[in-house]
Amino acid sequence: MKNAIYENMRKHNENLSKYACKDEDAIRFNEENDNDMRTPFFRDVDRIIYSLSYLRYMDKTQVFTTKQNDHIQKRMIHVQYVSKIARTIGRALNLNEDLIEAAALGHDLGHTPFGHVGERILNKISLENNEGYFFHNLHSVRTLMNIENFGNGNNISVQVLDAIMCHNGELVSNEYYPKLKTKEDFLNEYNDSLKSSEVAKYLRPMTLEGCVVRISDIIAYLGRDIEDGVRMNLISFDKIPKEIVNVLGKNNREIVNTITTDIINESLDKNYIKMSDNVFNAIKKLKDFNYENIYSKAYSTEELNKIENMFRTLFKSYLNDLKTNNRKSTIFTSYLNNMDEIYLQNTLERIVIDYIAGMTDDYFISQYNLIINK
Repeated sequence: MKNAIYENMRKHNENLSKYACKDEDAIRFNEENDNDMRTPFFRDVDRIIYSLSYLRYMDKTQVFTTKQNDHIQKRMIHVQYVSKIARTIGRALNLNEDLIEAAALGHDLGHTPFGHVGERILNKISLENNEGYFFHNLHSVRTLMNIENFGNGNNISVQVLDAIMCHNGELVSNEYYPKLKTKEDFLNEYNDSLKSSEVAKYLRPMTLEGCVVRISDIIAYLGRDIEDGVRMNLISFDKIPKEIVNVLGKNNREIVNTITTDIINESLDKNYIKMSDNVFNAIKKLKDFNYENIYSKAYSTEELNKIENMFRTLFKSYLNDLKTNNRKSTIFTSYLNNMDEIYLQNTLERIVIDYIAGMTDDYFISQYNLIINK
């Protein structure tokens, strides 16, 4: 019976494209018992959804972080959209859906409170303190390798970690070619990206599945952010330029369907992921439209200055708590007291950055209020 179950879990490998990443190709930094009935990437999915950082998705915001509206998407919803879109493309192209799902669900684990605004602030703080660049895709990798499981990491496969590292949805291309890598190559790219912002611009996934997740991140937020912008009265659907609407559609449902269908048609039986020039050009124009009409207006200058002050206040306070060994501080009681000795070897500055980056928006605000009201 056990062998039958074991084989059933692996039957999907028989129908995978010759360009897909097979289960037996999974690479890990630490060897594991192969008696687990789950396939390697299926196991990664489980480890990600049962992680503490995955739980915090539900209270991390996306674009609009200071607005109260129950119908504005949060980070949890976004990663589910990415997973669904990516698995749709993956199934149509006979790719490894388990690898796709794991990477999609884990791709934003490293996002800070207050979304990309918080990311930019924490990047400045990190650079000022000689801790390298802080990018959420890199911190998602760090979260799974060095923070989860009390600082021991979850031993996620290199293919999943690489897809997460290379997912940057801000950089769109009309073709995505995978790049063969060893685990040493992956680590080199990861470490180099912490030292140079230029390296991150040229990262390419090592699998076709990683390429799918990368483009699916873009598909998931473009139209959905427009719907949020409409709900926040920043734009209306009729303001979207006709040259975009005529290609992609006028709402999120149509935009997702158009791009997804186009990618499947252009990429079937190919060793790369591609979209037509017509769709690619429309996506670039829609991204520009969103930046001008939504993202640049999501915060006032006053709000941005306030959020940066909050980040700096927390960083300074927690760093002082570590230096003075203030065991009553929440950085000890809620974080460090639970970590194994291996994690404590990090610099004090890195520990503070990790702690702040992992916070939900509400917890961040409550901690700030706690500090200023001492």
